[in-house]
Amino acid sequence: MYHGIINVYKEAGYTSHDVVAKLRGICGQKKIGHTGTLDPDAVGVLPVCLGSGTKLCDMLTDKQKEYVAGFRLGVVTDTQDLSGKVLKRKPVESSREEVEKAVFSFLGESMQVPPMYSALKVNGKKLYELARQGKEVERPARPVTIYELEILSADPPEYRIRVVCSKGTYIRTLCHDIGQLLGCGAVMTSLKRTRVGRFCIEDAYCLSQLQKWKDEGKLWEHICPVDGMFEELPLLMVKKDGWKMLVNGNPLKMEDLLQTREKEERGREIADQEEFRVYSHTNTFFGIYRYETKRGLFWPVKIFPGIEDNHADHT
Repeated sequence: MYHGIINVYKEAGYTSHDVVAKLRGICGQKKIGHTGTLDPDAVGVLPVCLGSGTKLCDMLTDKQKEYVAGFRLGVVTDTQDLSGKVLKRKPVESSREEVEKAVFSFLGESMQVPPMYSALKVNGKKLYELARQGKEVERPARPVTIYELEILSADPPEYRIRVVCSKGTYIRTLCHDIGQLLGCGAVMTSLKRTRVGRFCIEDAYCLSQLQKWKDEGKLWEHICPVDGMFEELPLLMVKKDGWKMLVNGNPLKMEDLLQTREKEERGREIADQEEFRVYSHTNTFFGIYRYETKRGLFWPVKIFPGIEDNHADHT
């Protein structure tokens, strides 16, 4: 079984679930999950977690995301993008300066009402299922944050923007809300996700390339290992005698550990609640542990079992 994260380039026409289904076939395993839905017409970065890496799905979903999106003023659709039914057309009378002011007014924190055509659930039903039945229900506004906004090009009524935002931000709705603020409406015309956390579009792989590497027995070379997501944390290694404590998920004592910290770190007192990457004596990553000063113990925070199988296809 593979364990880790693959940076997939989702192509147009695929749903995020389609990508997961195809990867299950490529990898030959069921334990796979994606880290945030992209609409079928959208393209770009879709990190997919494999094996024990599925424990990272929530963590990656929380990461900042970057998008490049196009929108057209003067049109409103029921889906807030070009796939939907046109509800209104209005003349665009806003100047470029007024459009820029409207766009940049969304920088920072705000409340956003999710679109009806979304996978969010209300009373146990997905909103898009209700929308397809012609129903519209009240959706509570949710807090979102736009960290960066940039207008990349302007050919009125067409505009292209770059957005860096928090989880849960709908770019379709951002475009729609810009149009509402200007009084003429707007519809998203294109969407490309260019980054999720550390995963960038320049390093994303399409499904056909991943299949080729699988056939060549090289797929494992292109999987980001689970511990690669925690490179900022200091490393600790468990002695051979502490093996049973580690595999049973027990807290670890200082004497169970080898001194593996860098020279400049040695002698530094470990801070209360400080977190570490913990490895076995065979250099296999096991999980994240947190130190508790009061009891002098390292407690497991998140364990990733089975990672030693990661290279099974080339051994």
